[in-house]
Order: sequence, then C-alpha cells, then structure tokens
Amino acid sequence: MAEAGNREVLSTDVLIVGAGPAGLAAAIRLKQRHPAIAVTVVEKAAEIGGHILSGAVMDPVGLDALIPDWRLKNAPVGPDVATDRYHFLTARGDFAFPHMLIPPQMRTRSGVIVSLGDLVRWLGEQATELGVDIFPMTAAVDVLRSGDGPVRGIITGDLGLDRAGKPKPGHAEGIALEARYTLIAEGARGSLAKKIIGDFALDQQASPQKYGLGIKEVWEISADRHQPGKVDHYLGFPLGNAIGGGGFAYHAQDRRLYLGHVVHLDYADPTLSPFEEFQRFKTHPSIAPLLEGATRISYGARALAAGGLQAVPHLAFPGGGLIGCAAGFMNAPRLKAIHNAILSGIGAADALGAAIAADRSHDVVADFAHRIMATGIGRELRGVRNLKPLWSRFGTLLGSALGGADMWCQAILRFSPFGTLRWTRSDAARLKSLAEVAPRHYDKPDGRTTFDRAASVYLANLSHDEDQPTHLKLADPTIPVRENLPRFGEPAPLYCPAGVYEMTEEGGAPVFRIHAANCVHCKTCDIKDPAGNITWTPPEGGSGPNYSGM
Repeated sequence: MAEAGNREVLSTDVLIVGAGPAGLAAAIRLKQRHPAIAVTVVEKAAEIGGHILSGAVMDPVGLDALIPDWRLKNAPVGPDVATDRYHFLTARGDFAFPHMLIPPQMRTRSGVIVSLGDLVRWLGEQATELGVDIFPMTAAVDVLRSGDGPVRGIITGDLGLDRAGKPKPGHAEGIALEARYTLIAEGARGSLAKKIIGDFALDQQASPQKYGLGIKEVWEISADRHQPGKVDHYLGFPLGNAIGGGGFAYHAQDRRLYLGHVVHLDYADPTLSPFEEFQRFKTHPSIAPLLEGATRISYGARALAAGGLQAVPHLAFPGGGLIGCAAGFMNAPRLKAIHNAILSGIGAADALGAAIAADRSHDVVADFAHRIMATGIGRELRGVRNLKPLWSRFGTLLGSALGGADMWCQAILRFSPFGTLRWTRSDAARLKSLAEVAPRHYDKPDGRTTFDRAASVYLANLSHDEDQPTHLKLADPTIPVRENLPRFGEPAPLYCPAGVYEMTEEGGAPVFRIHAANCVHCKTCDIKDPAGNITWTPPEGGSGPNYSGM
C-alpha cells in the first residue's frame, strides 16, 4: 500500500482496475443509471482485449441484462451452440455421456461461442460512447492508501525504467488515481486483489482459492471438419483419474476451432507439465483428425479461479470491492465465467451508484455483496459448490459421479447430501516430493500438431522491453536451487506454459534463470511455487501478450 507522495494526482468518482467483462460491465451500468458519475477504467494491456483469454462459450444471461439489444448492436459473437456434449477419454477411446444424465446446472441454454477479446473490445466501445474514460497501457502497481485507512485509489506504474530501476530517457513517473470507490476487476490472482484480500483479511472465512491453468490455441481447420456451433468437453486422457481438469473443442465461425485444455493446479506430481499434457491431448484420436491440414493461429495461457462459492472472499472493503474473477465467480464445473463477471459488474455498479447518490465515499458499502449475489451468481455457485472438492478428494471418475449425484439432488430435492465441503490447503501445498512420484516423460513435438514452448509463445504476440525491471520477484533468490531443486526438481520450468523459468548450469553448479520477456501473464508461478517465493507483479504498461481472436 502506498501514498501519493509527489506524484500527480487525478480524481474520479469510480475507478475500475481491469477492462475485462466485469470491469466494463460495471462501467457501462454506472453510466446507464447515473450519467453524471465520472467513471475511469485502467487496463495494463496495450489495447483493450489484448490480455483477454477464455474458451469461450458464453451464457448470454449477463449480456442480456446489461445490453438487452446486443444482437441489434452487432456484438461480435460467433455461432449459437448447436450441440454440447461431454466426453470421457481413455488413451484410445471416446465415451460420450448421454445428455439426459447431465445435471441441469451443467447445461447452457442459448449459449454462443465467442472470442472474449473481441467481445470486450466491443464492450469498451459501448462504455466509451456512454462517457467512460478508458486508459490502456496503464498498469496499476499499488493501492493508494494512508496507513490503515480505506482504499482511495491506485498508483500507476512508471514508464521508462531500466533493468536496475533507474530512469531512462523519456521516463515518466506513475500517477495517483484517486476515487470515491475503487473496483478491482483484474481477473484471477490479480496483484492488487492479492494485496487487498491479505491486508483486509477478506478471505478469513473462506477456503483457500483453487486455480486451474487454461491453455488455448485457435486453429483454422478444413471446411469438411468444421461444424459451426459444435461444442465438446472432455474428461480423462491425458490426465488420468488423479488429476483434475479436461479439454474442450469449440467450433467457432470462419472455420475457427477453439481448442484448449485446463489442468487444476492442485495436482501433486512435480514432474507434470500442463503445457505438455495439452500437447498429449491433441494427439488423441478424437482430436488429432480435426487438426489434419489445419493452421495454428494463436496461443495463450491464463490461470482461472476454480474454488467456487467456498473460496469467494468478502467482496467489500473500505473504499471499494472485488468483482469478476478477482472475486472467484467462475463456475468451474460448467467452465463458464463471462456471464457471472458481467452480472457481478452490474450488481457492483448498482451498489456504488446508490452510495454515491447518497454522497458517500471511501466506506464499506454494506449491500455490495448482496447486490452481486442477488443477480443469480449466488444461486448458480451454490448449486455446483461440491463438485470441485469431490473431484479433488476422490479423483475424476468417482468424484464426477458423486458430484453429478449431488447436483441432481440439489436440482430435484433442493438439498445436498454433502452439505458444503471445504478444504484448508492451497494448490501449492499439495505438491509431493520427487521421491514420492514416478517421473513423467514427454515426447518431442512433431511441429504439426504438437509444439514446443518457444514456437507457441511466438503466437502470443509478446511485447516486453527487456531493459525494464523484472516483474517476477523472488523473495529469496536462493530458494529455487537450495530448497525446490533437491525436493521437487524445481517445478517452475514445467508448470510455466511460456518458458519463463529455466534450470541450467554455470561452472558445474545449478542456476535458476528467469526469462521475464517470455511471460504471458498467466500467474501460475504466483500460485504453484511450493515455497511461495515467486510474486507476479505488473510490468510496464503495454507489456505482455497481445492476443488476437482469443
């Protein structure tokens, strides 16, 4: 937490950190209901949507509530979902679950396949037309706060510092953005949300947040293999029974195939690589034929919040609140988050709009959480709250069966035989030592269907000035070699999907290196490092990936 000091100070009514679906929905709703309220949005990407990555099949309920005539306004969405099937894969087999067995909580009526990056760019246009001020290339690096007082805004990052933190020609100091209320909408594991949750003990009554690492590619496939609106979700291969996660294949418009894989980060094997498991997924007989003669267009990776209702912290803090995936509103079993992000922005905007109309500022908005949960988010997350913990405790097969039974009980009988299951350990704490596992070995990529990290990260359109301070901070630089290497084999080079971390040798001694310019801002290292030694912080504004069509 920081004070403004000698920085330039700019003021607004509501400041929103993050131009994703939650932040932009809040901005739009505020201006729809309270045109006189000044709303400012800051976004660290070079352009709106540049850091956005999602599957994505969108439940339109959120967009319906925010902009009911979104179709007439030519929102950039793809085809309506025509078929939505769940599969269990073995090494060679593919078993589709009968639709009648799928609990209603897992189904999506009127779903549409979207590029979330394109959608938020459009939402940014709608917000700008209403008078919202949006500033891309603006990294929020700290919270503006005096001592133990309320949050009063943010501090933006300096531009033009060299690797040692010294000003270069053209250096511009960050500014203080002050607001009556500040909304944190950074997405999963945001750096400011992490600070605020810790400083205000917002998660004191919640279970530790659970995460997954989602890796996605966009392919242009042959017309004879493309079925617009076809949606498939996969469990099983390549992860097996003990590891949570699964894959997806969405047939979007223009012969695009959105192909991805999620690995839950509570896995125990330190030799597992989520990136390599995604490559294995693409070799399955149900997936590989789709990619014959196809062209890979984009690649990206992002951590997602998977803990559900039990891991949602207190949402309101003095001077603002958490929304979207920063609060953990993703429905992980259903793999849906966009609609809840938008709904949370709507609920937050209504709460803050009423507070400002009453001439309040910098206090705790008492009905903030109630307004958000009343949008339907609370009811939805409650209905699926036990699937993730059952999956983690009993594995994919038995956990999914028990979770399905639990959801059917709630849908029909309105109660859960399990009550509400909780957990106490973080994802990083579940990692076993090397001595407890049989090391995994992965095949070399073929360069047609499977690829290495370097070829993949190239498609993320990364932009990092290498002569800037490293944004990946080690609390103790000796821990990777001294502790993690002998006990876990130092798993960072494996869990990172972008080749940021490397174990090498100098003079016959092991050395841990960080290639920060490769970072796609997925934040897996901040979550999975077993020593809790790595902290992800925002680099210079405009740095990072510039995703296209993700």
